[in-house]
Amino acid sequence: MSISESIELKLKTLPEKPGVYQYFDKTDTIIYVGKAKNLKKRVSSYFSKIHEDGKTIMLVRKIHEIKYIVVETEIDALLLENNLIKKYKPKYNIQLKDDKTYPWICVKKEAFPRVFSTRRIIKDGSKYYGPYPNGKVMHTLLQLFKELFTLRTCNLDLSQTKIQKQSYKVCLEYHIGNCKAPCVELFTEYEYQEYINQIDLILKGNIRFVVEYLKKNMFAFAEKQQFEEAQLLKEKIHVLENFQTKSTIVSPSIHEVDVLTMVEDEKNAFVNYLVIKNGSIIHGITLELNKKLNETKEEILTYALLEFRERFNSSSKEIIIEEKINVQLPEITFFVPQKGDKKSLLELSKKNAIYYRLEKYKNEHIKNPEAHTDRILNQLKNDLRLKDLPVHIECFDNSNIQGTNPVSACVVFRNAKPSKKDYRHFNIKTVVGPDDFASMEEVITRRYTRMLNENQDLPQLIVIDGGKGQLSSALTALDKIGLRGKIAIIGIAKRLEEIFFPGDSIPIYLDKRSESLKVIQQLRNEAHRFGITHHRDRRSKGAFTSELNQIDGIGPKTFELLIKKFKTISKIKESSMETLASEIGNAKAKIVFDYFKIVE
Repeated sequence: MSISESIELKLKTLPEKPGVYQYFDKTDTIIYVGKAKNLKKRVSSYFSKIHEDGKTIMLVRKIHEIKYIVVETEIDALLLENNLIKKYKPKYNIQLKDDKTYPWICVKKEAFPRVFSTRRIIKDGSKYYGPYPNGKVMHTLLQLFKELFTLRTCNLDLSQTKIQKQSYKVCLEYHIGNCKAPCVELFTEYEYQEYINQIDLILKGNIRFVVEYLKKNMFAFAEKQQFEEAQLLKEKIHVLENFQTKSTIVSPSIHEVDVLTMVEDEKNAFVNYLVIKNGSIIHGITLELNKKLNETKEEILTYALLEFRERFNSSSKEIIIEEKINVQLPEITFFVPQKGDKKSLLELSKKNAIYYRLEKYKNEHIKNPEAHTDRILNQLKNDLRLKDLPVHIECFDNSNIQGTNPVSACVVFRNAKPSKKDYRHFNIKTVVGPDDFASMEEVITRRYTRMLNENQDLPQLIVIDGGKGQLSSALTALDKIGLRGKIAIIGIAKRLEEIFFPGDSIPIYLDKRSESLKVIQQLRNEAHRFGITHHRDRRSKGAFTSELNQIDGIGPKTFELLIKKFKTISKIKESSMETLASEIGNAKAKIVFDYFKIVE
């Protein structure tokens, strides 16, 4: 790829240090931000490698200028990259597809702080807790605070100057018991701040400490025989404990961890994040990230983790993940559990990510069926290493029972859906006995020789129901007719859903939940069903014909008429003389009727 003199010069002068690089287009707009251990090696690789991905090729073509920032360590580069991506939102960087503004709980920085929900974050020193993807959780917390604490709801300026000037009068909220009127000094700022401290602990998931604090005060009131005050605290403890039982309890031994899991398809990644405090899940969210340049799982998880920790203000030092990643963050340990409560947490997080993706796919299928189909075909193309999009797929399956009536079925899928009008049956003609491999070779030869002779469009993918043996026979057939290498072909073995490729003795295993495997399984099952149905029909027809052959005076044409009309021997036996006569005439009807009368 030819590059401009300015970029060539820049590549020669780049430092071999950790840092962040920025690519600009002709309009001086940042189109990509990346991090590197070695700026010179990483940036040069964009211009020296042959890229297969179309988006990367397009990115490199658009690079007009390169700028970089040298930092001390890889961690500094990672954090700086994250900040620049969020600030500039470059076209070719991974992006959170988060078009919602989730609500937060705000503890306002002011005298006698208010506590309320908001979707706007104002950097004025106030504390924000959240975000809350589930609004019910947030409103439950606000209701809990209302029951536990008598907080003010007005927006008055309750500075000491205003209060001492006696600028305010008590309002209705005071008279109905919802406020303790700090505006007229009936409640001190120190007492009010105790409420705020407890709210802060609850919002951070430390309900246990609040309960212990309230119990200590309750017993103190009881000892002083202040039973009304003790009863009020007892009611508050009950409300708190009741709220805790409604949250998902994991294990009291798990104090403070975050959980991160991911599922992905060709274009998007779905990352679930759980925050666990004192044995309870206090936050859970799944977000979709739009992939731009085939980012690795490690890159996506790192980006998502930094975003989530900033959003939730998480201070957890342990992150539970599915597999080890080569990322180091200050004071953070990554842990891959093999069993126990932490493993269960990991599975719960993964399940949430899967359900989120499934919901998106269902919505996509309803709103835009064509986009849904394109995504599945692209997924098949990637998972099966195909050159072309598998718009037209054909699957073959052989059927025989104890060597009798060998048949083969060909089912056709177009745009990942059955095209039943294109299904075909094959009666095996050249093979004697139950030879599955020879039968497969015969059928593949017949099918594609005819398609070539009739100038029909060939499929982009052939699926063979069977392992290496059946696949090898199909390849021999394609070789004969000059199609080997021109049509992609795979075999699927039933037992472990192994996918075999030509010339490769080691199979691959697709994710059991993947849509690619589901399409292949549907092809295989449909071919099996179609083949078995035809095989049963042939056996039934054979038995039928065998029985009719024993009737003297009944020839092949009469057989065909009887088969077409009655389908089974039992229906002929049950038919009246008049019914038979209406189909094959009086004379032949009498022969058939009398025969079955004698047989009975």
